[in-house]
Amino acid sequence: MVEVNPKEIPVGKMHSYLLGAVIPRPIAFASTVDLQGNVNLSPFSFFNVFSANPPILIFSPSRRGRDNSTKHTYENVLEVPEVVINIVTYKMVEQASLASVEYAKGVNEFVKAGFAEEKSKIVKPPRVRESPISFECKVNGVIPLGKEGGAGNLVIAEVLLMHINENVLDDEGKIDPYKLDAVARMGGDLYSRAKGEVFKVPKPVNSVGIGFDNIPDHIRKSNVLTGNDLGRLGNVEQLPSGKQIEEFSGRQDVQDAHQMGIKDVHRLAQKFLTSEKVLEAWMVLLSKNH
Repeated sequence: MVEVNPKEIPVGKMHSYLLGAVIPRPIAFASTVDLQGNVNLSPFSFFNVFSANPPILIFSPSRRGRDNSTKHTYENVLEVPEVVINIVTYKMVEQASLASVEYAKGVNEFVKAGFAEEKSKIVKPPRVRESPISFECKVNGVIPLGKEGGAGNLVIAEVLLMHINENVLDDEGKIDPYKLDAVARMGGDLYSRAKGEVFKVPKPVNSVGIGFDNIPDHIRKSNVLTGNDLGRLGNVEQLPSGKQIEEFSGRQDVQDAHQMGIKDVHRLAQKFLTSEKVLEAWMVLLSKNH
């Protein structure tokens, strides 16, 4: 039996042990605003429900371990004590992951991750239109758990209004976990879903993805590529060079796809994305028929 004393190992290693052991963890996709009205959207897996009367959700935007800086979500709820917590489903998980990129303050992750803002009825932060369940909340308090890197900040959010898409309800009006198909965080890059599948989503660490807004229209409006496909495409730091694209365009499978039409080009790119070959997928999408 391995014994772990938190005071005797680096914070990062303890963090890894905790994330690997406490699984699965639900995801709070939190939208907030600052005093200037700038919108922020970010996922947090330190999250759960703690009371039904009053209905209380708690999540924790922790201090960054590498430099002890605080996250925009934490700063926002101190300025404007309101939050909308959206549930992340399998169909939107790659986009939610893209929203976790550390964009500069003032950058709207709704735009970067390709989500639509839905105006809330009570609170200032918008809801995520693509999420089938959202909670409009007031923040009753924020409890710092420490001052060093890795310390959590418990955001105590009281639910004022809950939105549920009828499509995730069963015949009795209850939430069907299989229809909802919510995802949860595991250790490392792994996630789980209600249907029992464990899958991988490469987590952005220090990179800053180009985002949905920098994906060309003819790709973003594809009838083949899914939101998850586009989320993975938007998670690259830069596009392949013209030379790389030109050389890749000569491949027989790329030429064959172009002969068949745009949908086949997108299907080939999707095949590369499924194999986690994002650069190759981009080169397919940006290639031209020779």
